[in-house]
Amino acid sequence: MMKKMLAIAAIAALQASILFAPAAVAQSAEEIVKSSRDRVKAETVSSRSRMVITAKDGSTTERVVDQYSSDSGGVTKTVVVFQKPASVANTRFLTVANAGKADDRWIYLPALGKVRRVSAGEGSGSFMGTDMSYDDVSSASREAAADDHALVREEALDGKDCWVIESKPKDSSYQYSRMVSWIEKSTRISRKIELYDRKDRLVKILEILQAADKQGRLTPTVTKMSTLQAKTSTTIYVDIMKYDDKIPASVFTTKFLETGRP
Repeated sequence: MMKKMLAIAAIAALQASILFAPAAVAQSAEEIVKSSRDRVKAETVSSRSRMVITAKDGSTTERVVDQYSSDSGGVTKTVVVFQKPASVANTRFLTVANAGKADDRWIYLPALGKVRRVSAGEGSGSFMGTDMSYDDVSSASREAAADDHALVREEALDGKDCWVIESKPKDSSYQYSRMVSWIEKSTRISRKIELYDRKDRLVKILEILQAADKQGRLTPTVTKMSTLQAKTSTTIYVDIMKYDDKIPASVFTTKFLETGRP
């Protein structure tokens, strides 16, 4: 089952839902979170997205990225390839989700001409100048069991009935002290997530602004990550989304990062 809709496009995702599932009765907070993160049933996901980065002064820059994800044998692998502009073109990033431990992550920067491993200590660093960190990019495949969850309340968000769930990482080294999610009852989409730093300050807000049916799956198509203190944001527009297309296994290797060829 694909746990990752979009490292980027959902952040992505950070990113939503079991399609048209009825509201559950007497579910635990962890079960609700798990059903949200495991919402999409697909062996592979391919997408093209536009990332619009808005600076404090309101100026914007745009990047075009492709993403490929695969879930094989319970291991989720994701590759992100920057296509435009020329300053970041051919930058490639690979993450492999590991149950019960930190993800493995590598990045290829054309200026360096080599692949380097991204250490766990770099998780809070900005991902290619966006409002997302490396941890944010990997968050959509984060295991529900990695956090302790509590149902805080139930309330409406933009007219949609939601569970409000607080999640606290079991690993004290994780960049966030807690995450508060508004999970829509009818779809299991995480409509909004508040992210708090280790000093318990609200530092980022992730919002799913639009969703649409793609091949029978309710898919986030516009996602926004806002950094509150910096007053910046990154909005991701999913232009193309394909499920269950065949993707060569060789795409999910450091060799592909280096060459760009499967």
